[in-house]
Amino acid sequence: MAIRKLTIVGNSLGITLPIEMVNTANLAFEDELEVEFKGEIILRKNKNVKLLQGVDAEFMEVVSEVIKAHDEAFKGLVDR
Repeated sequence: MAIRKLTIVGNSLGITLPIEMVNTANLAFEDELEVEFKGEIILRKNKNVKLLQGVDAEFMEVVSEVIKAHDEAFKGLVDR
């Protein structure tokens, strides 16, 4: 559990998530989240991703696995 304050984001309110929580939930920048209210706020990663024409879900799974397996190497390439 983490305690967070609502902050102003444009004309809306938003929250930040601890990086440990983001990593554990397998979230990444620009991922879409489903937001639901059922007496409490529920956040869920949107799994209904629209793929580009010619790109299938199996290919995207393989790409995702490669990215996860080589995450540190990719992060090291950012500043090169």
